Amino acid sequence: MLTQSHYERRRLETLVENRTVYTLQHAELNIYETHLYATQVELAFTEPVLASMLRGKKVMHLRAQQFDFFPGESVVLPASELMRIDFPEASIENPTQCLALTLDTEKIDHVVHYLNDKHPRLEEHPQWNFTDYNFHFTNDTAVNQIIARMIFLFTENHPSKDLFADFMLKELIIRLMQTEARHLLMTQAGKQPDSRLAFILHFIRENLHDALSIDQLSRKACMSQTHFFRCFKNELGISPVDFINEERIKKAKQMLQDPGNSIHQACYGSGFNNISYFNKVFKRATRLTPSEYRLQQAIDPV
Repeated sequence: MLTQSHYERRRLETLVENRTVYTLQHAELNIYETHLYATQVELAFTEPVLASMLRGKKVMHLRAQQFDFFPGESVVLPASELMRIDFPEASIENPTQCLALTLDTEKIDHVVHYLNDKHPRLEEHPQWNFTDYNFHFTNDTAVNQIIARMIFLFTENHPSKDLFADFMLKELIIRLMQTEARHLLMTQAGKQPDSRLAFILHFIRENLHDALSIDQLSRKACMSQTHFFRCFKNELGISPVDFINEERIKKAKQMLQDPGNSIHQACYGSGFNNISYFNKVFKRATRLTPSEYRLQQAIDPV
């Protein structure tokens, strides 16, 4: 994911957390590369930060929380949060690469105010607010694309890159808040009776094998179809249909890991009623056909 312009500009001065910095008006991009086994390396930033793995593996120690950190994953940390990091597999041949994007607090506040003014949450939910705790998550396609685009913008020499980055930062902050809201609603699904969306998420997950329509879901949420669709997409950053498909793909992947299940069983058992549509959605989500996914799992099981 790192650009050729980055490698042309960066200087390798240390083998542990070698840092290359790119600064724009409302954010700073730090690229860290580690070529040597190391443990308990400390790192902190004075602004809120999005840390995303690009290559290799880290073990993150954050307060009482510890987790393995892999490419395709990110963690949002509040200002001044201390990270202690292990690099169990880093080597010259297989360096660890990670980015840390610090975000200007005034920019965050501006986006939060905009969302609460123009796209408020349902009344049973708290107002939009940027996370103030360590939020670890797996990137979706949109976040991965923004990260790649931000790396390109920061490392290119374009006179308008501050302007371009400003739009990207706004989208990134919104998507991070939506990702956190979605995570909390998924965690609370079935446990928070006052939240209509949490109830709907629980209902979807419990009834994946049934036909699910927007009309049915909106009636259960006591909303019009238009209002339900808008609120769902506003708070979760995804349409109801795409969410249903995501959950069905998760179920299908679980079923495909069992060699006793056929592809047709995985299709219909996860709630799809058309094998051609199942193949199309599965490949769009995983970049593999169901047959290729099954073969990959047989070779390299999770």
